[in-house]
Amino acid sequence: MTSRTPNCFETFKKQRRNQQHGSVLFVVLIVIVMLTLSAYTFTELMQTENHAVHLTGKQIKAKAIAESGVAMLQSLLMQDEEVILEMGGIYDNPEFLRSVLVVDDEVQEMRGRFTFLAPLIDENGSYSGVRFGLEDESARVNLNALLMLEKTAAGSGKSLLMALPGMTDEIADAILDFMDEDDEVRDFGAEFDDYYSTLDTPYAPKNAPLETVEELLLVAGVTPELLFGRDSNRNGIVDPHEMTPSANEDPYIEEMLQLVPELGWSSYLTIFSMEKNYGEEGAERIFLNDDDLAALHGRLSENFSSEWADFIIAYRQNGPYTGSPNSRDMVSSAPVDLKKEGKNKFTQVIDLIGATVQVQVNRQNKYLVSPFADGPIAMALYLPTMMERMTVNEAPIIPGRININQAHRDILLGIPGLDEITVDEIISMRIPAPDLDDENMKYESWLLVEGLVTLTQMKALMPFITGGGDVYRTQVVGYFEGGSASSRHEVVIDTTQPQPRILLWRDISYLGRGHSLDVLGVELGIEDDSAL
Repeated sequence: MTSRTPNCFETFKKQRRNQQHGSVLFVVLIVIVMLTLSAYTFTELMQTENHAVHLTGKQIKAKAIAESGVAMLQSLLMQDEEVILEMGGIYDNPEFLRSVLVVDDEVQEMRGRFTFLAPLIDENGSYSGVRFGLEDESARVNLNALLMLEKTAAGSGKSLLMALPGMTDEIADAILDFMDEDDEVRDFGAEFDDYYSTLDTPYAPKNAPLETVEELLLVAGVTPELLFGRDSNRNGIVDPHEMTPSANEDPYIEEMLQLVPELGWSSYLTIFSMEKNYGEEGAERIFLNDDDLAALHGRLSENFSSEWADFIIAYRQNGPYTGSPNSRDMVSSAPVDLKKEGKNKFTQVIDLIGATVQVQVNRQNKYLVSPFADGPIAMALYLPTMMERMTVNEAPIIPGRININQAHRDILLGIPGLDEITVDEIISMRIPAPDLDDENMKYESWLLVEGLVTLTQMKALMPFITGGGDVYRTQVVGYFEGGSASSRHEVVIDTTQPQPRILLWRDISYLGRGHSLDVLGVELGIEDDSAL
């Protein structure tokens, strides 16, 4: 038997089979790697989707938390003023309006809360951080009231605009031209024919009240930098990253930002400010200019002494006496003839203070002395009652007057009749939040009681100022303690009616949470310095 030696062909076939087996193994390994990577990618994608779903769910919950805060606020504002003040008030009340727990959970990061924030005015009358409460819209300049104020006192509307830092004659006149009904160009203003028609995309001025403050961006000369300042996330403060211009910042933009306050003109302006012209619990104020003097006398007698009622009717019938009567002819009371027509009307309720009225007593001229004495002690006693129960304006709502107890110093300087010394005195003495122990501070007439202005000056100021309005602005943030989700809203609430109503509800969540968790409020154990 002889052995068979393999030939070259068989050797080659064997080597080829071995190579094929190796290639298959390599392909299998590649397939396994690809499948593994696909599975890993799919797992990562599913985890990302799962995280996104959970985050979206928490975002929806955060919005619902913010909405529950607004509902609670509406309920609070329905209460009597005394009840609200006993609960801590609405100006700065961190115990009641900060870090309110809505969603409780054993896991701290799952706890949901809401907080209300408003800009803080410091002791110098300037913006300085935030507080936990509501901002009175009457602390701002009402754009839609400017033309009405111009009719009351020529130039007063422009005076309020010129008080804004960085405002110019050209822009102030352009704003007034944009809103007034005529096409006449003011000295430095702009109308359709001379400006808006020349634009690449022409448009007509509004020639009507504004619907938003942001409409000012359509006015000649108004830029986003002037209107909003450096506060790009609209949180009421200038964060460090907003203070430093970027390397590619337009020099023109930086120049604009240097002209205006850090928060921009929008922090000074509103279209919503109003105050109710009736007393507490809806009690109707007595309209002193009623043409039916008999009915007026009846209402006055039901609420006040006969001395007050008779003097007011005598004033309506005869007007104030401006001469110098003999002291022996002066009387403290006199009968009134209710059939006599009332030819004189009040311009302000404080016209009654220190007035004298000439009357006929037994066919002799006598001079009826006002029961409303012109002295600080006497005024401190009767002025709260006078301001609360009497009015010379028949309208139930008064728009646009400025709250001297909360307004920024620059705004106060724009009010006709107030100089820098008086403004500084007002700021040093005012009480931003209502005080149950001092009724006078609720009304603008406290300036008179404290001797900061004369009676004549007070009469001129009253069309422009108030002690407080009844429309409020706030930012409400719904958030979770872990910082994973939040929802921020700007809300304006009108309380001139028994049922508070929302005038503005703007979702500004796209601008971020606005404040760190440390500011908003969390339980111990969570630290966060970001303002996402």
